[in-house]
Amino acid sequence: MLLNASGCLDALTAPDVARSLDAYVTKTVTPLPRGGNEPVRIAETDLGMLNSIGLANPGLDRFVDEYLPRLAELGVPLWVSVGGFSVDDYAQCVSRLDAQSEVSTIELNLSCPNVDAFEEPTAEIVEAARAETSKPLYAKLSPAVPDVAAVAVAARDAGADGLSLVNTIRGLALDERTLQPRLARGAGGLSGPALRPIALAAVYAAYAATHMPIVGMGGVETGRHALELLAAGANRVALGTVLFADPGVVARIRAELVQETSQHGFASPGNVTGAAHAAGMDAPEAVESTHPVSA
Repeated sequence: MLLNASGCLDALTAPDVARSLDAYVTKTVTPLPRGGNEPVRIAETDLGMLNSIGLANPGLDRFVDEYLPRLAELGVPLWVSVGGFSVDDYAQCVSRLDAQSEVSTIELNLSCPNVDAFEEPTAEIVEAARAETSKPLYAKLSPAVPDVAAVAVAARDAGADGLSLVNTIRGLALDERTLQPRLARGAGGLSGPALRPIALAAVYAAYAATHMPIVGMGGVETGRHALELLAAGANRVALGTVLFADPGVVARIRAELVQETSQHGFASPGNVTGAAHAAGMDAPEAVESTHPVSA
């Protein structure tokens, strides 16, 4: 039930943290290697963290040949995040990963705020990816679109099996002395506490519109925060910025979530999904955890 948000945990540097999760989500992989944006690429703010990494990654071939076998040794399900700059980029990544038995789920990063966007609609990317794989396919969406529920419906109708909500939202921080942007690119993706109510709203709207399985993420720091995302409609929760500050946070949030669940009269976290919605809505099936305490 607990995952990491893509890009917020290096499993090969912190394998014990990765093993404490119910699944590990990789950093986004693109067909060709990318160095990412120029430094400065990370800045702390009073309300969270700004980053403009820009999809830095070793590229698809090197990832599959060198990194994937090592990640498989962690012994937890692997979700691979893929990105690109055209429909063909996504299709190419998904096709290659479909043949890799180590990969349990593919997440389409459709919402990175730190690279130049292209214009193909979400539905076209999801449809092209769906044609290349039988593996579970999740669409990671931006909270900045005018109607996230409509985009969620489009992703579902194009063949997505689930949604990841939400990615970071664009923000800007200025140096207190020079009044110039603190990130070299200017604006970057804002994560952390300020994202929490935005994520809740997106999960709530997308669940009401689609009833799809949803990985909820955005500003989760406590078991209570995780519980609220579940109630809004998520059936999995991903941890992001908090992992930078407290690598041991997974066990704490897992224990807090179980306590919160019990205090609210639910048998398990899997039964909380959709509780914030009107009675009578059919929730997705409860997700089994690989860690007994969260079952």
